[in-house]
Amino acid sequence: MGVEIERKFLVKDQSFKDLASETRNITQGYLVQSNGFSVRIRTTDTEAVLTIKGPSSNNGLTRFEFNQVIPMEEARQMLELCSGSLIEKCRYLVHYKDHLFEVDEFFGKNQGLVIAEVELESENEPFEKPAFIGEEVTGIPRYYNSYLALNP
Repeated sequence: MGVEIERKFLVKDQSFKDLASETRNITQGYLVQSNGFSVRIRTTDTEAVLTIKGPSSNNGLTRFEFNQVIPMEEARQMLELCSGSLIEKCRYLVHYKDHLFEVDEFFGKNQGLVIAEVELESENEPFEKPAFIGEEVTGIPRYYNSYLALNP
């Protein structure tokens, strides 16, 4: 089974852009959202992925996640079936002190929101935060992409 352990933070300035090693344009939508479960379609510049996520743990750090690469044309068709708004964002990959921070700058109806995530091997894994990291929002549903699709 795939398990995702991550922490989320608001971003307090734009300095992450100078630190990024790579960027990706992302469009994603949700086919199903119910009782903490979601089925997501995501496209980037180079691939399309179908993702199934389970409910988060009580502290919001851990959840089951399964990913499957799918044909781009099928993903584009599935995006048309999604409920709510499509999420549009640019992801910046920032390597900092042995960890990868994925910083998402949102566009469209979520313009102005910038969130950083770091995936961990365990819930107690220590890591250093770069200077651009602000308030932690791990486990706060209004910062989940699935919530933002329905409530920009």
